[in-house]
Amino acid sequence: MINQGQLALPRFQRHEAWKADQIEGVLENILRLPSLPIGALLTLEVGNEELFHSRPIAGAPPLNGRPQMHLLDGQQRMTAIWRSLNDNYDDLSVYLVNDDNDDEPQIRTKKRWYRKGVRYPVWLNDPAQGLAAGLIPVHVLCPGSSGEQRMNEWCAQAGVDHRIMMRLTKLRARVASYPIPFLSLPVETSPETALDVFIRMNTSASPLKDFDIVVAQLEGAVGNSLHSMIEDLRHDVPAAREFGNMEDLALTVAALLLGKPPLKRTYLDKDFGRELARVWPSVRSGIERGIGFLRDEAIFSEKLLPTEVAFYLVSALWARVPEDGHDVEGRARTLIRKTLWRASFTERYAKTAATRAYADYMKLSAMIANPEATEMPELFDETANPLPSPEELARACWPGRRDRLSRAILAVSLHGGGYDFADGAKANADNIARREYHHLFPVSVLGVERDSPYASRALNCALITWRTNRKIAAKTPREYLLARAAGAPLGESEIRSRMESHMVPYDALIEGDYDNFIAQRA
Repeated sequence: MINQGQLALPRFQRHEAWKADQIEGVLENILRLPSLPIGALLTLEVGNEELFHSRPIAGAPPLNGRPQMHLLDGQQRMTAIWRSLNDNYDDLSVYLVNDDNDDEPQIRTKKRWYRKGVRYPVWLNDPAQGLAAGLIPVHVLCPGSSGEQRMNEWCAQAGVDHRIMMRLTKLRARVASYPIPFLSLPVETSPETALDVFIRMNTSASPLKDFDIVVAQLEGAVGNSLHSMIEDLRHDVPAAREFGNMEDLALTVAALLLGKPPLKRTYLDKDFGRELARVWPSVRSGIERGIGFLRDEAIFSEKLLPTEVAFYLVSALWARVPEDGHDVEGRARTLIRKTLWRASFTERYAKTAATRAYADYMKLSAMIANPEATEMPELFDETANPLPSPEELARACWPGRRDRLSRAILAVSLHGGGYDFADGAKANADNIARREYHHLFPVSVLGVERDSPYASRALNCALITWRTNRKIAAKTPREYLLARAAGAPLGESEIRSRMESHMVPYDALIEGDYDNFIAQRA
């Protein structure tokens, strides 16, 4: 049915997600004697008119006409079986281990990749070499005449003996006769009921994400594909790709714009999909303007984003700012800047972030709409949410560890330009990906291990180009600063300026007293 386009997926279904061990497990359950169940499927009969747009199972032929059934539950299982038996995974191949254990056959996956049109590792392309390593491709077990032809061709190329041929024939029969039970919703089922069954099944037993729930709701409510809407957003706002999981961030922005907390209960509301479609233009505008604002604040990517709360709160607020608002926009920018940095440097969103962000958003959006509004968000309460002390900043760990305060320190340190120590280039969205974390005081100079908390502090870090990082190597600060000064056209004053653009106290660094430097920078 998959091959003939009779069994397809409703477009709202999430995409292929299984890992190698899950693929191996489902095939071993089918091949063992006695076989083990892999669970029932749930399908929806398709009548004269499709309730939902269709798409083929991953790796299957394109659909040609209307399918007979939509697969509501069991996509991952059927995709694993289909792709394994047809060897059309791009990044792996699936093999039967060649041993004598016919009661419990073992399945193994091997990573594959393409380079200049050649599939690697190359030795796996040779049946004889694969068999010598004890591997038989699972696609020779595919039922039907094409699978039998595959088996015969592989056996001839590998030079197998009669014993292996008989084993494969026996296992092919097991695959062909394996029963896959399914439950079917009748053609009279309404779209609302089908979606409700889909959501209930996938939220009670398996981890359906919030985004997947809304994909289904939106499809049912207005016929739009949220996957396509997100792809259009990424296409129209390329910088969105640099800020992580845009699916979840977009839903969060939408929830705030609808005046609702970004929680699962909000996404489960049957009207959320329709309401999302209504506010989607504002979601897109808010994210686009929010990313532009973050770049102005020298936050160029997820690597520099202290907390995702800052992203979705900033984006939702920008969606409320009038275009070409002049003074209104200037006031809003100041308000949103304060929001960004207090969200980054305080512990306001350390717990119950979604609920607290919603509460703050409601008050902040009211302040944007009404300059006379006086009720401040709790985020701005300096008693309840104080900024960190210099001592707390000094203890912050290395920013590569996704710690909020550490990333906040790194992000704000680029606010003055973050000019590279050697080439003098300003940090920007185009070059930030080529910059590396650099120990201002190298670990070897401090005489500690590389992962020592003493050396790996956020305040001992700067983002510089990899070439500059290699040039500095294990030199003391004085050595590499004097070397840079000798190479710079304007001498030491230019290097001082570049260091201070990272909020690095030049004099404390060149003196070589590490503890004093950390205290001064804090």
